[in-house]
Amino acid sequence: MVEIANSDEDIQACHQVMAELRPHMDSPQKFLTQIRRQQGSGYQLAFVREGNQVVAAAGFRINECLAWGRYLYVDDLVTAAATRSRGHGKELLEWLSEYAKKQGCQELHLDSGVQRFDAHRFYLRERMWITSHHFARKLEP
Repeated sequence: MVEIANSDEDIQACHQVMAELRPHMDSPQKFLTQIRRQQGSGYQLAFVREGNQVVAAAGFRINECLAWGRYLYVDDLVTAAATRSRGHGKELLEWLSEYAKKQGCQELHLDSGVQRFDAHRFYLRERMWITSHHFARKLEP
């Protein structure tokens, strides 16, 4: 069952699995502070437990733009390495799709690092398409 992390305890319970994707989030307190700050601009954190352990998590937000209309954007999506191939990622992605529809979204989007081949196979298997290249530039102060 997918839950939304609203309490500090639930957010911190997601830290370990999210740190597998975002290793720079190296402490639960730093993670909590960052999540709380992002929640101020609409970020939400969904997760799946297996027993008492969080085994998958997704950070997402709803937005709107000229290109896609109203859409759900997945910032972060990860399943713990030790529990992959048990359906948790699929459950989370399906939940995100249903949540997006209920919020009036026409599309679901995410970016994935070019090196994440296993993730790409998963996204393609789940009927997602590679629709663009994402370009970025680091800005110096």
